[in-house]
Amino acid sequence: MPTERVFLTGASGFVGGHVLRELLAAGYRVRALARESGREIAGCEMAIGDLRNSGDLVRALQGCRYLVHCAALYSFAPRDRQMMHRVNVEGTAGLLEAARIAGVERAVVTSSSATVGEARAERLATEEDWAATSGHSAYHQSKVDAERAALAAQLPVVLVLPTTPVGPGDRRPTPTGRLVLDFARGRIPAAPPPGGLNLVAVEDVARAHVAALERGRPRERYLIGGTNLGLDDLWRMLAEVTGLPAPRWRIPYALAWAAGWLDELRCRYLQREAEPFVPLEGVRMSRCRMHVDCGKAAVELGYDATPVRGALERAVTWYRTHGYTN
Repeated sequence: MPTERVFLTGASGFVGGHVLRELLAAGYRVRALARESGREIAGCEMAIGDLRNSGDLVRALQGCRYLVHCAALYSFAPRDRQMMHRVNVEGTAGLLEAARIAGVERAVVTSSSATVGEARAERLATEEDWAATSGHSAYHQSKVDAERAALAAQLPVVLVLPTTPVGPGDRRPTPTGRLVLDFARGRIPAAPPPGGLNLVAVEDVARAHVAALERGRPRERYLIGGTNLGLDDLWRMLAEVTGLPAPRWRIPYALAWAAGWLDELRCRYLQREAEPFVPLEGVRMSRCRMHVDCGKAAVELGYDATPVRGALERAVTWYRTHGYTN
């Protein structure tokens, strides 16, 4: 019930920041995890710790009735692949065990719709599906492994599987935010292969976390999405929102794949601290049709998605207002 204390990870991130606002609006008290002392986040008390040393988090978790775990490492850089496993998989398992020891009663863990994989033929992906562990994406593999670790935890855990969140406040930005920002800057002259994705307002994702905390069934997965789109539909929508032209020609998949491999080799062997310009994992995913059915969340959580065009408008406005497109 509201006024209870929630321990929140990832509060300084894109999704986690919106989850924090929704928790506070619902009347919860929030204790937020930060890796460095001196960090302040408005509206909550701070706890210092690191997911890589989860045994040290027991004391910080004491006094919290609930846990909402949004933190994760998301990177296309080859140098970060081992760290993603350590943070996303081992960190999640360790945090949930620390929460159990500290007396936390219930946890919500943020996963990803990537763990259910692509739509199957004419059928949308659902919570009953699991992505093939083919190694196409180190991040997605880490989220599959993190889900399995969460489901094995000795603590009631509800899994929230957002699709592709978009909206204001994506400072880093995430890969989706980077796509929106690059379009707003006029930096997407050509379209990648015509795959598909599900786009969702980040505010909807945040509200779904609170609903999952209050109404979700333990050890259940809930897909949280908005609108199933083809990538060409996304370009048209962004063109309408920004007033800029949609890409006029398409990059052949073979060319994109070759560019991705060259960039992968550059990051592995020549410039090991570099971020890829053409992420090979992103190229591989570009042909996938990541369309989902969110009916389970609608029935069990009362989830109702808002129009995704509004989320794109809010994202573009936020980037322009904060000087990202100058």
